[in-house]
Amino acid sequence: MKILLVGLGSIGQRHLRNLRALGITDISVYRSLNRPLQDSNLLEGVRVFTDLKTALLAGQDAVIICNPTTQHIDVAISAAEYGCNLFIEKPLSHSWERVEELLHIVRERNLVSVVGFDLRFDPGLCKMKILVDEGHIGRVIGIQVQVGQYLPDWRPLEDYRKGVSAHVKTGGGVILDLVHELDYVSWVIGRVSYVSCFADKVSHLEIETEDIAAILLRFENGTIGTVHMDYIQRVPSRTCRIIGDEGTIVWDYYDKKVKWFRADKNDWEEFEYTEFGRNDRFLAEMRHLIACLRREEQPKVDLLTASQVLKLALAAKESARTREVCDIAL
Repeated sequence: MKILLVGLGSIGQRHLRNLRALGITDISVYRSLNRPLQDSNLLEGVRVFTDLKTALLAGQDAVIICNPTTQHIDVAISAAEYGCNLFIEKPLSHSWERVEELLHIVRERNLVSVVGFDLRFDPGLCKMKILVDEGHIGRVIGIQVQVGQYLPDWRPLEDYRKGVSAHVKTGGGVILDLVHELDYVSWVIGRVSYVSCFADKVSHLEIETEDIAAILLRFENGTIGTVHMDYIQRVPSRTCRIIGDEGTIVWDYYDKKVKWFRADKNDWEEFEYTEFGRNDRFLAEMRHLIACLRREEQPKVDLLTASQVLKLALAAKESARTREVCDIAL
């Protein structure tokens, strides 16, 4: 299996290490910038290309795209036109431009497409999804989601003012950066019909993108949800509370715990997964990608699903701009 990595930032380096750990040895890298790496041995045995066309002509089974968000679609279309299967880091893109073109090529050529929503592999979220699907809290009527972390702490070795999150031209801002939340609420609860959003740059951070967003969702099944995102919280936080007419589920990402209350038992139950490390999610994601490439599994998040999440994120940004409720068909 021949795999080409496009982009070798922090996530690209992580994928490279994990692919090796999973036994993939024929790995190439396309780099447009020759920045020094912390691990000088990382590229040992890896063929490095500085021209994308030359890399694609070498005959790749799959291309893993983890360069800046604004470049995802153009690179994906080029790779798909050469018949390469695709893994694209989230978010799929920063705009809707050429997304339908990519969808058409992938569908026409029957290519595998996987998009990197690694939280789908978090045991707590998976448990929450099972509890909802099995009806442990009855009919879901509300969901409250919040996520935040102080942006300068995200990548301590990088000047946040120069990172992709800080600039519109690279697809930054909390709505796209933290789009995991929009993916998993759609996965756990269902399709969204309406979205309303307030978002702005309100802190003293030296960025040009929105650093806080409050998103209100109305789902097709009648559930009403709120999603809070920010770059400001000094103590990282990521939680979800799902309210049903027969109970409540609470997930805390950092505590690695899910607890749920059932009215019929009048008591709380808990599920903990403290031995599960952050990289375990990314390992599981690459293991899933390999299985999909071998046609042994179906993608958890394919290009079509990711495009629907992107449509929701773009609707939230449009609502924040116009101060109007957006009617969307996902």
